Amino acid sequence: MLQFIREIELFRDLADDEYARLAQVVQVLNLNAGDYLFEQNRPRRALFIVREGEIELLRNDTFDGNRHIITFGKNDFLGEGAFLDDSPHSTSARALTDATVFSIARSTFLQLLEEDSAVVMKVLPRVAQAMARRMQEATTRVVSEAAQYVSGRTRDEHDLLGHRAVPQESYYGIQTLRGVENFSITGVPISHYPRLIEALAMVKMASAQANAALGLIPEEIASAIVRAGRDVLQGKLHNQFVLDMIQGGAGTSTNMNANEVLANRALEVLGRERGDYQYCHPNNHVNYSQSTNDAYPSALKIAMINSNKELVRELKELIDSLHAKGREFDHVLKMGRTQLQDAVPMTLGQEFEAYAVTLTDEIERLNYQASLLLQLNMGGTAIGTGLNTAAEFGERSIHFLREISGLKVTLGKNLIEETQDTGSFVMYSSTLKHLAIKLSKLCNDLRLLSSGPRAGLNEINLPKMQPGSSIMPGKVNPVIPETVNQIAFKVMGNNTTVSMAAEAGQLELNVMEPVIAACILESIQMLKNGIVTLKHRCIDGITANEDVCWRYVQNSIGIVTALSPLLGYEVCSKLAKEALESKRGIYDLVVEQKLLSKEELDTVLDPKNMLKPQVRPKS
Repeated sequence: MLQFIREIELFRDLADDEYARLAQVVQVLNLNAGDYLFEQNRPRRALFIVREGEIELLRNDTFDGNRHIITFGKNDFLGEGAFLDDSPHSTSARALTDATVFSIARSTFLQLLEEDSAVVMKVLPRVAQAMARRMQEATTRVVSEAAQYVSGRTRDEHDLLGHRAVPQESYYGIQTLRGVENFSITGVPISHYPRLIEALAMVKMASAQANAALGLIPEEIASAIVRAGRDVLQGKLHNQFVLDMIQGGAGTSTNMNANEVLANRALEVLGRERGDYQYCHPNNHVNYSQSTNDAYPSALKIAMINSNKELVRELKELIDSLHAKGREFDHVLKMGRTQLQDAVPMTLGQEFEAYAVTLTDEIERLNYQASLLLQLNMGGTAIGTGLNTAAEFGERSIHFLREISGLKVTLGKNLIEETQDTGSFVMYSSTLKHLAIKLSKLCNDLRLLSSGPRAGLNEINLPKMQPGSSIMPGKVNPVIPETVNQIAFKVMGNNTTVSMAAEAGQLELNVMEPVIAACILESIQMLKNGIVTLKHRCIDGITANEDVCWRYVQNSIGIVTALSPLLGYEVCSKLAKEALESKRGIYDLVVEQKLLSKEELDTVLDPKNMLKPQVRPKS
């Protein structure tokens, strides 16, 4: 028992006599599978340490019943809050298997405080640290509810700044831990963008394979790194990428987050403990032949290319919906408008078809700009000179990266230029802005065309999504187009940030790449989500008010434009003015003034004849 107690995080560094004193107050509990260690809403009575077996933490919800949160195993402890107060448990703990658990009752601990306060004073700070770690997981980077129930155990890691205790469950290490502490900025972790995490894994997998092929790292270690990367590509370990998207250091923290996660997972593959870096080191193995300055931007580009594919796919779906509306509304005559004034007739179908075409143009622009991101600087290391890597590494890593990613990535012609230049990011961001502007214009039009319904244009009806006012009964707002408008504004702002960040690059490296990454990936995701919402919750459900559209055509002065080639501009201007002043129709005035025969007029003023080019000789 003494040796086991020595291994527990809370009791580290006690003296031999203090361990002996503590062992005297430990109770041994033998549980059968299904037995409860403690139950939700019951007072905290003891600290529990798992000796053997598995203990499941679960929560009872009113609607869902018992819900699994996390499983604790050997050396894990839970219920340490009992040493500070007896507040009710927020969860229950149940044995998944037959288990042996050591218990120290709260009452016994308080008695120990009276008899040997020195032991208690050493234990309590570690209790507080364990609880603080759980709270930090729950509040700053929680990806799942299980994060706040880490076991409390730690492992000691060190870097050039000293030693730190890293949570035992974590696959990340000390440098990631420092990055989390330094960069609590946006609350958006890099794991918010799965394509970025996958791209980081791809770069590390390709590098490991290239290093092994060149004899630079052992094949066994390279295979373990590749296996770890494959886990990430399958969606595992994403919650271990905990750093904020905005960070100093040109992405070094993100690169080290990837290095540490893959190293610790590779150690498990090799049958070693996390943190046992002599067998697979984040820098010496996972990061070998690389620098943040080539690995990070290469991963960013791959992430953006794959994210662009998703954006284009959703954009095509929206375009299909607009084409469908174009066909559905092809027979609906309406007035076109310029400068918000009546112009000439058109069909509602032509209007929606134009929206489809303008967005189709954006697909070509997006794909072209994304293709410029295929050029990488792998093997350039710190500034593009290739220091600390083999001459063949760049091409070898690109070869493996093509196989892993399925992308036709290439190596830049001049790696020094490729390392410092962010021009491809700027161009792609500008294309996102271009798309945002077009989407916003489309949404402006939808809001105008559906305005009213009694005192606006009211030519179309948008699907009713929700009540529009807390004070005006019956009001329904165009909330979906409004949302997309706001997305567009954010994308435009992000593009400005990207431009400023690209300009701020100095000498051999642009250290502002993290904010470039944050802005572009956010813009892609917001546009993609906005497009999906616009299609399914707005465009697909639009209906036309055909009677309203036809009434506008009949009453419009704009149809006089069709008479201009026959009667001349001056005559038509007088007709328009007289029609406005007398509130009479153009048709009646032309017949009355015998400017054209009724048959000629019927042909010319047929709205269907005004929907395409017509050549009419002057009379």
